[in-house]
Amino acid sequence: MDGFVDGGDARIRLSIVAPCYNEAEGLSEFCRRARAAAEAAAGDAFEIILVDDGSSDDTWGVISRLAADIPQVLGVKLLRNHGHQLAATSGLAVARGERVLLIDADLQDPPELLTEMMAIMDRGADVVYGQRSERKGETKFKLITASVFYRLLTRLASISIPQDTGDFRLMKARIVHILLNMPERHRFIRGMVSWIGGRQVALRYTRDARYAGSTKYPLKKMIRFAIDAITSFSIIPLRISAWMGLISAVFAVGLLIYTLVQWFDGNVITGWSSIMAAISALSAIQLIALGTLGEYVGRLVQEHKRRPMFMIDCVVQGEVTSELSDDFSELDTASRRSELGRLSAVKPAETRAHR
Repeated sequence: MDGFVDGGDARIRLSIVAPCYNEAEGLSEFCRRARAAAEAAAGDAFEIILVDDGSSDDTWGVISRLAADIPQVLGVKLLRNHGHQLAATSGLAVARGERVLLIDADLQDPPELLTEMMAIMDRGADVVYGQRSERKGETKFKLITASVFYRLLTRLASISIPQDTGDFRLMKARIVHILLNMPERHRFIRGMVSWIGGRQVALRYTRDARYAGSTKYPLKKMIRFAIDAITSFSIIPLRISAWMGLISAVFAVGLLIYTLVQWFDGNVITGWSSIMAAISALSAIQLIALGTLGEYVGRLVQEHKRRPMFMIDCVVQGEVTSELSDDFSELDTASRRSELGRLSAVKPAETRAHR
């Protein structure tokens, strides 16, 4: 295949979007299994979108070779590492299928579940999301922290976000379009999809261990991800800070009254340790409140800058490597489709060589 599948001439029933960061070892196996699952579910009317999120290994080389060998593979190379959520968003922006499966390339989420997901969607679901009943190959620490995170998020979030779920889900194109029109840069896709609503159905499954490589979510990234999730869908931390401040103020007034009463009674007590403990406690509360407020203000500043949500270096399919417009991430759905349709007419000799 020498060009891009033209969404105007060929009906694409299914798009599979997989963000990839240093997944060179297992990417060929993922593509083999995803392709088999897609053929079983949609025949030849599908595309597999592999997004290289600024990998430092040979991930882009593997994607380029897969795109040359498999007509339905579309490779997307980002200019730098954007993080999983924005890499997934860039893949969704390129997808042209009537239904879109979002899945990680590490094979922890089995592509073979696609057939069952499609059947559930045929019965009227707008979103079919995977809900983990078991997680293989993960440490007790990861299991415990994940459990605490989902349950804490359930209590804090202003919307109902299903527990024990990831971004592994099949969505109708309408849901994807609404998701892409949501402008925030700090994205928590599973929460955003829950916020959209519609008929969303869970499919319980056993999550496998990684096929190859190591986890891309160390503790630091997990904490950052949890903060993004909570601050995106809850203002309760701000309310907690306000209540802590109110309680501290009441305590301070009570302590002042007690001190004055004791002074009038002539009971002057020297208590350096207790004073320092009270000052330290109040200072800690103030710093926690300021830090919480700063987190929200920082997010507002980042959103207000209106920088591009993601930056695509190039896309590849077949023997063609081409560039999208620099403002592709800011285009509406119709303009993105038009841009992708324009690429379908580009010949290999007219493209810039990246490989």
